Amino acid sequence: MKIGFIGLGNMGAPMAQNLARGGHSVTGYDTATISLQGVGSASSATEAVDGAEVVVTMLPNGDILRRVAAEIIPAMQKGAVFLDCSTVDVDSARAVAEMARDAGLLPLDAPVSGGVGGAQGGTLTFMVGGDEDGFEKAKPLFDIMGQKAVHCGASGNGQAAKICNNMILGITMIATCEAFALADKLGLDRQAMFDVVSTSSGSSWSMNTYCPAPGVGPKSPADNDYKPGFAADLMLKDLRLSQAAAETADADTPLGAAAMALYAAFVEEEDGAGRDFSAMLPRFSGRGRGS
Repeated sequence: MKIGFIGLGNMGAPMAQNLARGGHSVTGYDTATISLQGVGSASSATEAVDGAEVVVTMLPNGDILRRVAAEIIPAMQKGAVFLDCSTVDVDSARAVAEMARDAGLLPLDAPVSGGVGGAQGGTLTFMVGGDEDGFEKAKPLFDIMGQKAVHCGASGNGQAAKICNNMILGITMIATCEAFALADKLGLDRQAMFDVVSTSSGSSWSMNTYCPAPGVGPKSPADNDYKPGFAADLMLKDLRLSQAAAETADADTPLGAAAMALYAAFVEEEDGAGRDFSAMLPRFSGRGRGS
């Protein structure tokens, strides 16, 4: 396929390169000057999408997505797939999908899970909202860039799935870190704690796969001084998206709100910026009720 790719940052660049290695003709554009082996370079977003059968966007937020969409949609050919892989608010995803559909395009919102490592290794998971026709047309590209793509239903549902998943992740990571900090103060060895919880009713992905305690369980960012696999800053972004969606939908999410407040304090007032989201463990370990 002829593919236009807009947004060649830490995630977009390896995704675009994987598509090129997969035999597709990829033309990329980014506001920063970036040169990627195997990927053509356009001087503007509209040039990148000219004649493309699929246009992929990987952008920082909903406002930028709306601006880019308004610029490129008139330049895209009818019947093309507009595949947005950004993580943005549900309202922006649905507004852009409506603009694209009105222009005769096939819009898909397809945020990803797997981080930079998944983008580089082609092992991302895509959560996809939009029409079945668009999903089927884009499926060969999902197979190159990732290991799994789940069609979640109508436009916006990909974003809904992503923020609901990451709300669970943020909440369970905080609970896991709180429990380890409590276990420390009760004199329970961390390895014993892991051995019990990972095979009991308290088990979770945060405990079993991404354990926040260094030297315990499978290797994780905790074993690398909490250098980010998934940055606390990004977790805060996703939790804020979840709470904005909860307010719009009139959903009661008190634990999601509490997790957002804790990550906001961690990132903006403490030392969490630039650290992995599991670095909540040393944060709790150094605290007591009077801290």
